[in-house]
Amino acid sequence: MNSLHQIVNNSIELLKQLIATPSYSKEEDDTAAILENFFKQNKIPVFRKKNNIWAKSLHFDINKPTLLLNSHHDTVKPVEGWSRHPFQAKIEDDKLFGLGSNDAGGALVSLIATFLHFYKKENLPYNIIIAATAEEEISGGHGIEYLLPDLGEIWAGIVGEPTQMRMAIAEKGLIVVDAEAKGKAGHAARNEGENAIYKALQDIQWIENHQFEQVSDLLGAVKMTVTQIHAGTQHNVVPDNCRFVIDIRTNEYYNNRDVFELLQEYLQSDIKARSFRLNSSRIELEHPLVKAGLAMGLDYFGSPTLSDQALMNFPTLKIGPGDSARSHTADEFIKLEEIAMGIKIYIELLEKLIA
Repeated sequence: MNSLHQIVNNSIELLKQLIATPSYSKEEDDTAAILENFFKQNKIPVFRKKNNIWAKSLHFDINKPTLLLNSHHDTVKPVEGWSRHPFQAKIEDDKLFGLGSNDAGGALVSLIATFLHFYKKENLPYNIIIAATAEEEISGGHGIEYLLPDLGEIWAGIVGEPTQMRMAIAEKGLIVVDAEAKGKAGHAARNEGENAIYKALQDIQWIENHQFEQVSDLLGAVKMTVTQIHAGTQHNVVPDNCRFVIDIRTNEYYNNRDVFELLQEYLQSDIKARSFRLNSSRIELEHPLVKAGLAMGLDYFGSPTLSDQALMNFPTLKIGPGDSARSHTADEFIKLEEIAMGIKIYIELLEKLIA
């Protein structure tokens, strides 16, 4: 069996390959090929569905529950301000720089290393599936949601995202709503028309001031934010429409459809939700995965950021190396020691489940 040092080094080398290969959402073909080839090189049967790659533990038994290890290999596009090339994986001061290093390459290679550690073990009380999936950054339809029917029944999942190896046992949901206030055009110099901007402002003020009654102990209150607005064609024309976008982060007490119906009741603007798929999720403290982490002394919290666990209909624990604050930033990096610690904690967490 390889030493932890060797496992960490192998994981870093894999991550460097992934960083060096652009993998924007819906364009992950090349990183999918790298991952597929990695499993083949390790003599592990590997499956591919579009740009989703997965493998099963050697002694997979359909009569046992299955634990899913999942993270994504797509990235956002690099923001402005990089002082390094985003696709040049460079190590400086024990930090590996590069796009996707922190979100979520470090978690992905750490979970793959954990899967390899347990791959040949016999008499495990559960099966293990590793899945490296696509389109997470856009909550796309050809990522984990597209793959899940092929994986069979899943007992529980570990979702690899940068949480500093803290256990995210709850996660806020997301609804993006497009709104349009309608008025009537007229000349700005005369008392004509109905100003759609003023109508929109009434709705925006309601959004700003409305408070949802149910507040989560882990996720806080439902948060609504108007993030984009567009109106008008020229300075002397009263605008007949004003379009704006509402970003809504829900807690576990509110279904996304219920929140949307509340908006329909109180807003005068026409509204349309882009999706209702991304509801809030939560795993109970009594779940064996969480209890194993608590026994190790791991901390837990509620995550304000969204991940693919919103698309999973079974209990999931979000945990991984790296820091969410570095995600989608210039000069993104992950510390090498974070990868080593991530692998160590993942392995210990699964061993606690065996005991």
